[in-house]
Amino acid sequence: MLALGGNALARAGEPATVANQFRHARESMAPVVELARAGWRIVLVHGNGPQVGDELLRNEAARRMVEPLPLGVLVAETAGWIGYMLQQSLQNALAAARVRRDVVTVITQTLVDRYDPALGRPTKPIGHALNEAEVARLREAGRAVGRDGGGDWRRMATSPRPLGVVELPVVQRLVEQGTIVVAAGGGGPPVYDDPILGFEGVDAVVDKDRVSAILARQLEAEVLMILTNVDAVFEGWGTPDARAIRRLTVTQAEALMATGDLDEGGMKPKVEAAAEFARAGGGRAIIARLSDGPAALRGETGTTIMREP
Repeated sequence: MLALGGNALARAGEPATVANQFRHARESMAPVVELARAGWRIVLVHGNGPQVGDELLRNEAARRMVEPLPLGVLVAETAGWIGYMLQQSLQNALAAARVRRDVVTVITQTLVDRYDPALGRPTKPIGHALNEAEVARLREAGRAVGRDGGGDWRRMATSPRPLGVVELPVVQRLVEQGTIVVAAGGGGPPVYDDPILGFEGVDAVVDKDRVSAILARQLEAEVLMILTNVDAVFEGWGTPDARAIRRLTVTQAEALMATGDLDEGGMKPKVEAAAEFARAGGGRAIIARLSDGPAALRGETGTTIMREP
């Protein structure tokens, strides 16, 4: 199970054009090809933080001309076009490497609790870094803003805890056939199961790392790799004494989260998801830089979290 951050495609300080995002999608597929060549069965989950924030801006800019779309629908929209970019980029990379594997994107729905208290607390950063004027404009419009783990102002969305993936049986059948599946894009559009109406959408963004941990457990994955834009989990992040942590037990990971040093919208959900996967399934969870995926799998870099012996 490979979880890629939305920042893998939309880099900070760079225009988030489709051309740039396609270029980064192509670059990010090299480690996936290496894993596919080695025979691993692979599911890709990707984030959409920068992209879904941009879609909200497009909605607001065009609201006098067309009806704005709800946030849950925008999550599904970004899952479609980001999945298309990753799928096409991986198909081309596999063909160039002469590795025969099918690739498909499945728009999956993520089950949440409609009464989750998190739906009343916007804590998930989306969009790009904001300047002071943009912060003031959003606040005047009644939008939630806050600081992310890097100290930048960002727009904030609510993020309920995921409970499961509705289309799990479909993903499972595809994986068993050897197909590389792009699933739970952007964490998947969140839904709750109404006893009368069936599945109903929720205007929120689910953390893709938490969803990937659940999906990895349900698929009985051996490894969950959370690939991001930092080398590892750091102790004392943001200080001169910052130190990369190469190995953590589940208990040590929980103690680290309890210190409050990990930011709520960034590294904390990654460590939490990794620890939950390792605790429940007994497999390895790895947090590493995207380009270091295969090396991290060999234990040469990144942070590996495992259950106590």
